[in-house]
Amino acid sequence: MEDANNTTDINFILLGLFNHTQTHLFLFSMVFMVFLSSLMGNALLIVLIHEDPRLHMPMYFLLSQLSLMDVMLVSTIVPKMAANYLMDTRSISPAGCGAQIFLFLTLGGGECFLLAAMAYDRYVAICHPLRYPILMNQKLCLNMTTGSWILGGVDGLMQAGTTLSFPYCHSREINHFFCEAPSLVRLACADTTFFEFFMYVCCILMLLIPLSIILASYSLILAAVLNMRSTAARKKAFATCSSHLAVVGLFYGTLIFTYMRPKSYRTVAHDKVVSAFYTIFTPVLNPLIYSVRNKEVKGALKKWLEKHFLGHL
Repeated sequence: MEDANNTTDINFILLGLFNHTQTHLFLFSMVFMVFLSSLMGNALLIVLIHEDPRLHMPMYFLLSQLSLMDVMLVSTIVPKMAANYLMDTRSISPAGCGAQIFLFLTLGGGECFLLAAMAYDRYVAICHPLRYPILMNQKLCLNMTTGSWILGGVDGLMQAGTTLSFPYCHSREINHFFCEAPSLVRLACADTTFFEFFMYVCCILMLLIPLSIILASYSLILAAVLNMRSTAARKKAFATCSSHLAVVGLFYGTLIFTYMRPKSYRTVAHDKVVSAFYTIFTPVLNPLIYSVRNKEVKGALKKWLEKHFLGHL
């Protein structure tokens, strides 16, 4: 009989998102194309922000960090999922599983706080434009970014370490396409009630604290915009904030739907679909949203294309 404490020698089995029917093969191809588009779109956004002096501002530095987190997030999940599907293998080692949990929570948690920092940046830019260079100085910008990474990393380390410390003595089949702490904890042959409560509290803190900052920032922004006399200034402010609000809505909407629903309302199928949305599809939408609705980014893209491609024709 397998030793209940032996959790490091036997691999877990990821049941995955797709089977090998023609329909699922087509869906897998679409997901992989979205993955490649996400990598290219976010990498291009990072390059544009780094190369164009007009984008050397706190807002765009924070946006480049968001793109970096998105690149790492999809790279943490999709390549392993694709390799398992194409090679018809489903196994993942405990170390690989722990790495996925750690990176997923680090990047997801970090993105929550980074979006809050971006909301504060917009609040200062619109409500205190004359003091913007002082209130959003380089040091504060770096501190907010570093804090986002550290807070996400602490959450990821705690949850990944605790999840892998449980004994798994029965089924090792994870009904998901990547290792996620809640899916793994369901397989533990130990009392996980306290840890599940701890995970729920962490989710509340990691989601609701940044969301409260975002809502407070945009409430103040809305009040300031409504008091603007200039219609042009009002339109510019709304255009600047709408991109960020669209990203916040997509990201937080799916996370809250996934992690803050009561267990009685959760199904494995729904969890897989929603997880696919915020881990695969949301990262590809971010660069599209910011490039389509942002004149500075569109201008930088045009200049970059002229320099590297059109200039050689």
